[in-house]
Amino acid sequence: MKKSMGKEDRVREAVKEAKAKAAQQTEGQTEETAENASAETGGSDEETSETAAEECSQDGGDETDTSEDTEAKAGGRKNKKDKKDEKIEELTDRLTRQMAEFDNYRKRTDREKSQMYEIGAKDIIEKILPIVDNFERGLKAVPEEEKSNPFIDGMEKIYKQLMTMLEGVGVKPIEAVGQEFNPDLHNAVMHVEDEEFGENIIAEEFQKGYTYRDNVVRHSMVKVAN
Repeated sequence: MKKSMGKEDRVREAVKEAKAKAAQQTEGQTEETAENASAETGGSDEETSETAAEECSQDGGDETDTSEDTEAKAGGRKNKKDKKDEKIEELTDRLTRQMAEFDNYRKRTDREKSQMYEIGAKDIIEKILPIVDNFERGLKAVPEEEKSNPFIDGMEKIYKQLMTMLEGVGVKPIEAVGQEFNPDLHNAVMHVEDEEFGENIIAEEFQKGYTYRDNVVRHSMVKVAN
């Protein structure tokens, strides 16, 4: 009985020892596991910090890029606005030059038309003046007693109407007799010494001269005294 009891005690002790060893092994594994976990956790924190730093750096870079992009876009819009302003100024300058050229062309055309009109009118007046001369010669040749003749009276009325028409368009006779000789208006065909007239005074008119708008159409043919 004692012998069997000794075996049981040994068995119990062996079990206790086994349990103690198992407990020691479990504690060692737990510590190792905790260390590994701590190491892994520390690495993760470092990695997390690095990742966070990288993300912050990227975010900062993105903000910088965004700021630069905004400035670039603003500068681009400014440049585009400047180009529009330059185009407007160019078109305005071109329009101003074209308006000035058109105004010069209009003035030049009006001046040319006026000159053409005056040249044409002067040519017609030169052709009418001989008719006026014939009227005047014919009326001067009529005796005083025949001036009451209806035919002569009609001719005088036609002559007066013709002269009124010429005066209305700007044709005027040049004053001659008693006036001082003017080479711009008179053509001296004779000279005479006469005490009744002053020096260089027109004594007689052979053919009447006319002006058209202050331009000489025909010079007066005159005799100058002294």
